[in-house]
Amino acid sequence: MPGVAVRPDMTASSLALAGLVAPAQAALLGSQVGQLLVALVAVALIIVVGKFVLKLAWRLVTIGIVVVAAFYVLSTLGLI
Repeated sequence: MPGVAVRPDMTASSLALAGLVAPAQAALLGSQVGQLLVALVAVALIIVVGKFVLKLAWRLVTIGIVVVAAFYVLSTLGLI
């Protein structure tokens, strides 16, 4: 590939990746519509990951409420 500097630690797969990703990335990010598409995909990924994180957080908060309520009731009754 002309214009590609090859270092001794570069493998064939990294050379192939460098040759394939750069033109596709330049074509995709070269227009405003491509940039908008990349931004929307990034936001979608953040929302999907956030959905799972919030689902876990909601479960942890619910478990915490139950545990603290149980300790409160038990301490009010003088059992703890």
